[in-house]
Amino acid sequence: MKKFLSLLFLMGMIFSCASVKDKNQLTGNVESVTYGKDGYTAKIKTDDNQVYQATVSRINLTDAQEYRVFQIGEKVTLKGEFWKAETENYIKVTDIVLVK
Repeated sequence: MKKFLSLLFLMGMIFSCASVKDKNQLTGNVESVTYGKDGYTAKIKTDDNQVYQATVSRINLTDAQEYRVFQIGEKVTLKGEFWKAETENYIKVTDIVLVK
């Protein structure tokens, strides 16, 4: 019984970690790009009409070689740290997963 409960606990941890990973990701279309000192901010609109300000810089990326400037109209999938300030949604991009 103890082994069964341990296995059940381990499976629960695996599934919870997988879902947290998905929560740190967004997919949407690039609406605008504003250049800054160390990178740029891209306005990303998701399929469910949520708008995010995505801060992209080499310093924040897990792999600096992923750095690229998005073009307006591209569909991107990004991972990072999310936060909200008043009415704006933000993501500090740590990984560029996909660009179409």
